[in-house]
Amino acid sequence: MTDTLSRNIEFDFAFGNKYASFPMTPLRNIESQLISIFENELTSKNRVLLHYNPAVIKKLVQFLSGSVSRSASVGIAGETASGKSTIALDIIDTIEKFAKFYHLKHVITRVNTDDYYYDRSEEVKKAGGMAEFAKNYDFDVPEALELDLMCKHINELQKGKFVMLPKYDMSGTTKRWDNYTPAEPSKVIISEGLFTLTDKIRNAFDFKIYVDIDREIQKERFFVRAKERGLGASSKAIYENASNKAEIYIRPCRECADIVLSGEADREGYKKFLNKIIAIVDQVHFKNR
Repeated sequence: MTDTLSRNIEFDFAFGNKYASFPMTPLRNIESQLISIFENELTSKNRVLLHYNPAVIKKLVQFLSGSVSRSASVGIAGETASGKSTIALDIIDTIEKFAKFYHLKHVITRVNTDDYYYDRSEEVKKAGGMAEFAKNYDFDVPEALELDLMCKHINELQKGKFVMLPKYDMSGTTKRWDNYTPAEPSKVIISEGLFTLTDKIRNAFDFKIYVDIDREIQKERFFVRAKERGLGASSKAIYENASNKAEIYIRPCRECADIVLSGEADREGYKKFLNKIIAIVDQVHFKNR
């Protein structure tokens, strides 16, 4: 593919105006293929897909065909240590490999929900460290994050605006740097975090994904991470609080999700599932062109 052709189609990737008009039969073919992909995954031995709302198929058809020309926003939520960040990274990696093959630019932008935690670094210092501060501060409620700002940034990216995102230190300082990470508008905007699908932010996303996981596996992962972050003796109390708050704020998000993925699946499984969907993009927009 020549550089000129690449530039011409790079921003039409997957859902651009260039291919916005499709006859009904191809649209039905796309829908049929997607249903087959989803249903086969549901019944596969090592499935990554646990549940999906049938309405998501029609939404995917609109974006994959090009009937909808704006950016698609994807929100991924789940409990702490459920695997949501890993899944987001695998989605990004898979889409970027496809983009690299076709010399496409500005295809996917990550907006990390965790980067919108409020800066509490001074309070941590005064408390004598993260372990002491965490005894009296609740990170496991939506109010601990500036979700209004996140929603604003996603909306601006969807409108084609360049945005400077914040950066939060997850190592234990609770320091947040605002206007830190440059983000360019792209065809896919992806976010993940504990509260990504809670009331205040969920409507910013076209596609809502919830990551479910066995409680014992999730608990084991949590304590490994807590040790890495130096939470010490407060780890148990923090986990119990996180679990209690998840019952209120996070687990109900499963009901509003378009897609529910397993947080226990092999990482290659997510990529294989996504590649089957991307193959439709390849077929519709790039084959024989």
